[in-house]
Amino acid sequence: MHDSIWFETSAKPAVFLASDVFVEAAQRQADALGLPEVRRIFVPHPIQDATNEEMKAKAEAAVDKVIAALTR
Repeated sequence: MHDSIWFETSAKPAVFLASDVFVEAAQRQADALGLPEVRRIFVPHPIQDATNEEMKAKAEAAVDKVIAALTR
């Protein structure tokens, strides 16, 4: 989140990506860091033990959302 906010406040578009168990924590951190509207995309949890195929599917499901967030 820190990096996304740094890029955004430096006029460089960024999107924060995390697994969906961190939705509330991400909002609290974005609020605390002063950019509550920072762009973010959440993918299904878990990540750590996902297979390569599962990670590819998560990435494919998220890529259009990331592009849309960066170009809004």
